[in-house]
Amino acid sequence: MASGGGDNELEVSNKQVIFKNYVSGFPKESDMYLNTNGTIKLKVPEGSNGLLVKNLHLSCDPYMCNLMKKPISSTTNSFEPGSPIFGFGVAKVVDSGNPKFKKGDLVWGKSGWEEYSLITDVQNLLKIEHTDVPLSYYTGILGMPGLTAYSGFYDVCSPKKGEYVFISAASGAVGQLVGQFAKLLGCYVVGSAGSKEKVDLLKNKFKFDEAFNYKEEPDLDAALKRYFPEGIDIYFENVGGKMLDAVLLNMKTHGRIAVCGMISQYNLEKLEGVHNLVHMIYKRVHMKAFVFSDYYHLYPKFLDLVLPHIAEGKIVYLEDIAEGLESGPAALVGLFSGLNVGKQVVLVAQE
Repeated sequence: MASGGGDNELEVSNKQVIFKNYVSGFPKESDMYLNTNGTIKLKVPEGSNGLLVKNLHLSCDPYMCNLMKKPISSTTNSFEPGSPIFGFGVAKVVDSGNPKFKKGDLVWGKSGWEEYSLITDVQNLLKIEHTDVPLSYYTGILGMPGLTAYSGFYDVCSPKKGEYVFISAASGAVGQLVGQFAKLLGCYVVGSAGSKEKVDLLKNKFKFDEAFNYKEEPDLDAALKRYFPEGIDIYFENVGGKMLDAVLLNMKTHGRIAVCGMISQYNLEKLEGVHNLVHMIYKRVHMKAFVFSDYYHLYPKFLDLVLPHIAEGKIVYLEDIAEGLESGPAALVGLFSGLNVGKQVVLVAQE
């Protein structure tokens, strides 16, 4: 519904996913609610260098669970109770106060979980130049997860042809790409996932050499020794906890571990300890944590690599798309019980 006189004053309804209050443990759908009474003017305020955008695709990512918790220091970021949650998304510029962007531009970056957002910090907002791929790819393979996979694998892990690579949460938004990058380089690749369907995807769609369902492995150390009898050169860490402990027993000398995430720990009130760190000394293992935002400077190089691979069908990408903003809370919460198959996206509107 729209109201107002001239186009400059046009005010429209603006559905929003509102964060209720800080959570402990697993987030629930009821920790969020859909506000259908909001409105917004489709005009950037006078003097602002921000953007007014129409959100098209929103990204569901595991790190968002951490933003639902009470901030533990002044430097940690959290959602604000009573306000829309936010995350990465793809949007179309409706009005611009910034010379770098114009009406009609497509962009990806941080945005609110709402139909329209006023974005005042445009520093890390990137214009979408390549539109011959699905726009939703900019929440995944061409967005934050893609740059995460690229920088974590190529920069942090320094891989070489023929090395043995293990990826946990391998069918997720990042893991499925790391595995394909490793295969293109000529590595031997094994992934773990949480269902038979996901294991089949890893082997058949993403062309992993092997994959296993960690839920069916009572002894993770024995499972890893089965797939890596000579040890692991590279471990791309998405899970933490017991899986990390088992991996530390199976790393090769001078192995590398890229710590991307630890989804098994995000919803625990008391974090699990890691007991096998001493093996890092024996094997001289290099273990480094990283975040993708340290690697924005590599984004053009990343696109040069991945766009031709997509066009040639050498890299495939699987999405799990929930339709409508109202489906967002269930889609986000579903990440933590493994309901999604592939990159979880919320379709808010068609372009």
